[in-house]
Amino acid sequence: MDKFCCFNSPYCQLVGGRSSSTTGRGKSHEGYAKYGYSLVKGKANHPMEDYHVAKFMQVQGHELGLFAIYDGHLGDDVPVYLQKHLFTNILNEEEFWVDPGRSISKAYERTDQAILSRSSDLGRGGSTAVTAISINGRKLWVANVGDSRAVLSRGGKAIQMTTDHEPNTERGSIETRGGFVSNMPGDVPRVNGQLAVSRAFGDKTLKSHLRSDPDIQPTDIDENTDVLILASDGLWKVMSNQEAIDIARRIKDPMKAAKQLTTEALRKESKDDISCVVVRFRA
Repeated sequence: MDKFCCFNSPYCQLVGGRSSSTTGRGKSHEGYAKYGYSLVKGKANHPMEDYHVAKFMQVQGHELGLFAIYDGHLGDDVPVYLQKHLFTNILNEEEFWVDPGRSISKAYERTDQAILSRSSDLGRGGSTAVTAISINGRKLWVANVGDSRAVLSRGGKAIQMTTDHEPNTERGSIETRGGFVSNMPGDVPRVNGQLAVSRAFGDKTLKSHLRSDPDIQPTDIDENTDVLILASDGLWKVMSNQEAIDIARRIKDPMKAAKQLTTEALRKESKDDISCVVVRFRA
Protein backbone atom coordinates (compact mmCIF):
# COMPACT_ATOMS: atom_id res chain seq x y z
CA MET A 1 0.00 0.00 0.00
CA ASP A 2 0.97 3.62 -0.31
CA LYS A 3 3.17 5.02 2.42
CA PHE A 4 1.86 7.84 4.60
CA CYS A 5 4.10 10.90 4.60
CA CYS A 6 4.15 12.83 7.84
CA PHE A 7 4.43 16.09 5.96
CA ASN A 8 1.67 15.89 3.36
CA SER A 9 -0.71 13.16 4.48
CA PRO A 10 -4.09 14.11 5.90
CA TYR A 11 -3.51 11.31 8.40
CA CYS A 12 -0.98 13.48 10.18
CA GLN A 13 -3.67 15.95 11.18
CA LEU A 14 -4.62 13.75 14.11
CA VAL A 15 -6.79 14.95 16.91
CA GLY A 16 -4.83 15.18 20.13
CA GLY A 17 -4.92 17.05 23.38
CA ARG A 18 -2.71 18.42 26.07
CA SER A 19 -4.61 21.06 28.05
CA SER A 20 -5.74 20.54 31.65
CA SER A 21 -9.19 19.67 30.29
CA THR A 22 -9.92 18.72 26.68
CA THR A 23 -13.09 17.48 25.01
CA GLY A 24 -14.19 16.93 21.42
CA ARG A 25 -16.31 14.87 19.07
CA GLY A 26 -16.54 13.59 15.50
CA LYS A 27 -18.28 11.04 13.32
CA SER A 28 -17.64 8.62 10.49
CA HIS A 29 -18.09 9.75 6.90
CA GLU A 30 -20.56 6.94 6.34
CA GLY A 31 -22.56 7.89 9.42
CA TYR A 32 -22.38 4.52 11.20
CA ALA A 33 -20.40 5.75 14.23
CA LYS A 34 -19.74 8.79 16.37
CA TYR A 35 -16.97 9.41 18.88
CA GLY A 36 -16.25 11.76 21.73
CA TYR A 37 -13.30 12.22 24.04
CA SER A 38 -12.48 13.84 27.35
CA LEU A 39 -9.08 14.29 28.99
CA VAL A 40 -8.58 15.76 32.46
CA LYS A 41 -5.25 16.45 34.17
CA GLY A 42 -4.76 14.67 37.47
CA LYS A 43 -3.63 16.11 40.78
CA ALA A 44 0.02 15.06 40.43
CA ASN A 45 2.52 17.90 40.31
CA HIS A 46 3.61 17.42 36.71
CA PRO A 47 2.23 18.37 33.28
CA MET A 48 -0.51 16.32 31.64
CA GLU A 49 0.99 13.04 30.39
CA ASP A 50 -2.06 11.50 28.68
CA TYR A 51 -2.54 11.88 24.94
CA HIS A 52 -5.11 10.51 22.55
CA VAL A 53 -6.08 9.95 18.93
CA ALA A 54 -9.65 9.98 17.62
CA LYS A 55 -10.25 10.17 13.88
CA PHE A 56 -11.97 8.64 10.88
CA MET A 57 -10.15 8.60 7.56
CA GLN A 58 -10.54 7.23 4.05
CA VAL A 59 -7.76 4.97 2.76
CA GLN A 60 -7.85 3.09 -0.54
CA GLY A 61 -11.62 3.01 -0.61
CA HIS A 62 -11.90 1.89 3.03
CA GLU A 63 -12.98 3.89 6.05
CA LEU A 64 -10.81 3.48 9.10
CA GLY A 65 -11.57 4.64 12.61
CA LEU A 66 -8.40 5.27 14.60
CA PHE A 67 -8.65 5.59 18.36
CA ALA A 68 -5.99 5.54 21.07
CA ILE A 69 -5.03 6.53 24.60
CA TYR A 70 -1.35 6.96 25.45
CA ASP A 71 -0.57 7.28 29.18
CA GLY A 72 2.96 8.57 29.67
CA HIS A 73 5.24 8.45 32.69
CA LEU A 74 8.39 10.44 33.53
CA GLY A 75 7.40 13.06 30.98
CA ASP A 76 5.24 13.34 27.89
CA ASP A 77 7.81 12.94 25.11
CA VAL A 78 7.04 9.26 24.47
CA PRO A 79 3.22 9.60 24.36
CA VAL A 80 3.63 12.58 22.03
CA TYR A 81 5.81 10.44 19.77
CA LEU A 82 3.23 7.65 19.81
CA GLN A 83 0.44 10.07 19.00
CA LYS A 84 2.33 11.20 15.91
CA HIS A 85 3.77 7.91 14.70
CA LEU A 86 2.19 4.66 15.94
CA PHE A 87 -0.85 4.57 13.65
CA THR A 88 1.24 5.77 10.72
CA ASN A 89 3.64 2.89 11.32
CA ILE A 90 0.79 0.38 11.55
CA LEU A 91 -0.80 1.53 8.30
CA ASN A 92 2.56 1.63 6.54
CA GLU A 93 3.00 -2.11 7.08
CA GLU A 94 2.61 -3.70 3.64
CA GLU A 95 0.55 -6.59 5.05
CA PHE A 96 -1.97 -4.38 6.86
CA TRP A 97 -4.93 -5.13 4.58
CA VAL A 98 -4.34 -8.88 4.53
CA ASP A 99 -3.07 -9.40 8.10
CA PRO A 100 -3.89 -6.46 10.39
CA GLY A 101 -2.91 -8.35 13.54
CA ARG A 102 0.61 -9.11 12.35
CA SER A 103 0.99 -5.56 11.09
CA ILE A 104 -0.05 -4.11 14.45
CA SER A 105 2.42 -6.38 16.27
CA LYS A 106 5.30 -5.49 13.95
CA ALA A 107 4.53 -1.78 14.10
CA TYR A 108 4.41 -1.76 17.90
CA GLU A 109 7.85 -3.42 17.98
CA ARG A 110 9.36 -1.11 15.37
CA THR A 111 7.92 1.96 17.05
CA ASP A 112 9.42 0.93 20.38
CA GLN A 113 12.79 0.39 18.75
CA ALA A 114 12.57 3.86 17.20
CA ILE A 115 11.76 5.37 20.60
CA LEU A 116 14.69 3.60 22.25
CA SER A 117 17.05 4.73 19.49
CA ARG A 118 15.99 8.32 20.16
CA SER A 119 16.29 8.18 23.94
CA SER A 120 18.74 11.08 23.91
CA ASP A 121 15.88 13.23 22.56
CA LEU A 122 12.87 11.51 24.10
CA GLY A 123 14.35 10.98 27.55
CA ARG A 124 14.11 8.05 29.94
CA GLY A 125 10.33 7.97 30.23
CA GLY A 126 7.79 5.72 28.59
CA SER A 127 4.11 5.20 27.88
CA THR A 128 1.34 2.68 27.84
CA ALA A 129 -0.86 2.41 24.75
CA VAL A 130 -4.29 1.13 23.89
CA THR A 131 -5.30 1.38 20.25
CA ALA A 132 -8.40 0.44 18.29
CA ILE A 133 -8.85 0.36 14.52
CA SER A 134 -12.28 -0.09 12.99
CA ILE A 135 -12.37 -1.15 9.34
CA ASN A 136 -15.45 -0.18 7.31
CA GLY A 137 -17.57 -0.34 10.44
CA ARG A 138 -17.43 -4.13 10.35
CA LYS A 139 -14.18 -5.25 11.97
CA LEU A 140 -12.40 -3.99 15.08
CA TRP A 141 -8.77 -4.58 16.00
CA VAL A 142 -7.80 -3.68 19.57
CA ALA A 143 -4.25 -3.80 20.94
CA ASN A 144 -2.56 -2.70 24.13
CA VAL A 145 0.70 -2.42 26.04
CA GLY A 146 0.41 -1.53 29.72
CA ASP A 147 -2.68 -0.89 31.82
CA SER A 148 -4.76 1.46 29.67
CA ARG A 149 -7.85 -0.52 28.76
CA ALA A 150 -10.49 -1.01 26.05
CA VAL A 151 -13.97 -2.20 26.97
CA LEU A 152 -16.67 -3.09 24.44
CA SER A 153 -20.41 -3.25 24.99
CA ARG A 154 -22.48 -5.95 23.30
CA GLY A 155 -26.12 -5.57 24.11
CA GLY A 156 -25.17 -3.71 27.27
CA LYS A 157 -22.73 -6.33 28.57
CA ALA A 158 -19.19 -5.08 29.21
CA ILE A 159 -16.46 -7.10 27.50
CA GLN A 160 -12.84 -6.27 28.33
CA MET A 161 -10.87 -6.34 25.08
CA THR A 162 -7.43 -5.82 26.58
CA THR A 163 -5.15 -7.36 29.20
CA ASP A 164 -3.82 -5.22 32.05
CA HIS A 165 -0.06 -5.73 32.04
CA GLU A 166 0.74 -5.53 35.74
CA PRO A 167 4.04 -6.57 37.39
CA ASN A 168 2.52 -9.26 39.62
CA THR A 169 0.70 -10.97 36.74
CA GLU A 170 3.87 -11.03 34.60
CA ARG A 171 6.36 -11.61 37.38
CA GLY A 172 7.74 -14.72 35.69
CA SER A 173 8.66 -12.85 32.52
CA ILE A 174 10.26 -10.01 34.50
CA GLU A 175 12.34 -12.36 36.66
CA THR A 176 13.39 -14.43 33.64
CA ARG A 177 14.77 -11.23 32.17
CA GLY A 178 16.78 -10.54 35.32
CA GLY A 179 14.42 -8.05 36.97
CA PHE A 180 12.34 -8.19 40.13
CA VAL A 181 8.93 -7.07 41.36
CA SER A 182 8.73 -5.03 44.55
CA ASN A 183 5.70 -5.23 46.82
CA MET A 184 6.24 -2.46 49.35
CA PRO A 185 3.48 -1.86 51.92
CA GLY A 186 1.21 0.97 50.87
CA ASP A 187 2.43 0.91 47.27
CA VAL A 188 1.52 -0.94 44.10
CA PRO A 189 3.80 -3.69 42.72
CA ARG A 190 6.59 -2.20 40.63
CA VAL A 191 9.22 -3.52 38.21
CA ASN A 192 12.59 -3.06 39.94
CA GLY A 193 10.81 -0.85 42.46
CA GLN A 194 10.09 1.75 39.79
CA LEU A 195 7.44 1.05 37.14
CA ALA A 196 3.86 -0.03 37.91
CA VAL A 197 3.32 -1.76 34.53
CA SER A 198 5.13 -4.76 33.05
CA ARG A 199 4.91 -3.68 29.40
CA ALA A 200 5.52 -0.23 28.00
CA PHE A 201 6.99 1.76 25.17
CA GLY A 202 10.31 3.41 26.00
CA ASP A 203 11.76 3.16 29.52
CA LYS A 204 15.23 2.45 28.18
CA THR A 205 16.81 1.90 31.61
CA LEU A 206 14.27 -0.82 32.39
CA LYS A 207 13.76 -2.22 28.90
CA SER A 208 15.81 -5.35 29.44
CA HIS A 209 13.22 -6.37 32.05
CA LEU A 210 10.11 -5.14 30.23
CA ARG A 211 8.11 -6.25 27.22
CA SER A 212 6.58 -4.02 24.56
CA ASP A 213 4.75 -6.62 22.49
CA PRO A 214 1.00 -5.97 22.46
CA ASP A 215 -1.91 -8.20 23.22
CA ILE A 216 -4.15 -8.04 20.13
CA GLN A 217 -7.85 -8.85 20.00
CA PRO A 218 -9.97 -8.76 16.81
CA THR A 219 -13.74 -8.81 16.86
CA ASP A 220 -16.68 -8.20 14.56
CA ILE A 221 -18.78 -5.07 14.85
CA ASP A 222 -22.26 -6.55 14.66
CA GLU A 223 -25.78 -5.31 15.34
CA ASN A 224 -25.30 -5.87 19.09
CA THR A 225 -22.05 -3.86 19.28
CA ASP A 226 -23.03 -0.45 20.57
CA VAL A 227 -20.22 1.25 22.55
CA LEU A 228 -16.43 1.10 22.83
CA ILE A 229 -14.51 2.83 25.61
CA LEU A 230 -10.74 3.39 25.60
CA ALA A 231 -9.37 4.90 28.80
CA SER A 232 -6.26 5.33 30.90
CA ASP A 233 -5.96 3.72 34.30
CA GLY A 234 -7.03 6.99 35.91
CA LEU A 235 -10.55 5.88 35.04
CA TRP A 236 -10.24 2.13 35.63
CA LYS A 237 -8.68 2.52 39.08
CA VAL A 238 -12.00 3.81 40.39
CA MET A 239 -14.61 2.38 38.02
CA SER A 240 -15.60 -1.11 36.93
CA ASN A 241 -15.97 -2.06 33.27
CA GLN A 242 -19.72 -2.48 33.58
CA GLU A 243 -20.18 0.79 35.45
CA ALA A 244 -18.35 2.66 32.68
CA ILE A 245 -20.37 0.96 29.95
CA ASP A 246 -23.64 1.72 31.74
CA ILE A 247 -22.77 5.42 31.85
CA ALA A 248 -21.63 5.53 28.22
CA ARG A 249 -24.74 3.73 26.95
CA ARG A 250 -27.08 5.95 28.92
CA ILE A 251 -25.77 9.16 27.31
CA LYS A 252 -26.35 9.22 23.55
CA ASP A 253 -23.78 11.93 22.75
CA PRO A 254 -20.39 10.18 23.04
CA MET A 255 -18.57 13.41 23.94
CA LYS A 256 -20.98 14.03 26.81
CA ALA A 257 -20.58 10.38 27.79
CA ALA A 258 -16.77 10.69 27.83
CA LYS A 259 -17.01 13.88 29.88
CA GLN A 260 -19.37 12.21 32.34
CA LEU A 261 -16.92 9.33 32.73
CA THR A 262 -14.03 11.65 33.59
CA THR A 263 -16.28 13.66 35.91
CA GLU A 264 -17.39 10.51 37.71
CA ALA A 265 -13.77 9.34 38.07
CA LEU A 266 -12.90 12.69 39.67
CA ARG A 267 -15.88 12.37 41.99
CA LYS A 268 -14.53 8.97 43.02
CA GLU A 269 -11.25 10.73 43.85
CA SER A 270 -9.02 9.39 41.10
CA LYS A 271 -5.72 11.22 41.46
CA ASP A 272 -4.20 10.24 38.11
CA ASP A 273 -4.64 11.87 34.70
CA ILE A 274 -8.01 10.66 33.38
CA SER A 275 -8.53 10.21 29.66
CA CYS A 276 -11.15 8.38 27.65
CA VAL A 277 -12.52 8.00 24.15
CA VAL A 278 -16.09 6.78 23.67
CA VAL A 279 -17.18 5.37 20.30
CA ARG A 280 -20.90 4.79 19.67
CA PHE A 281 -21.60 2.43 16.79
CA ARG A 282 -24.81 2.34 14.73
CA ALA A 283 -25.11 6.08 15.35
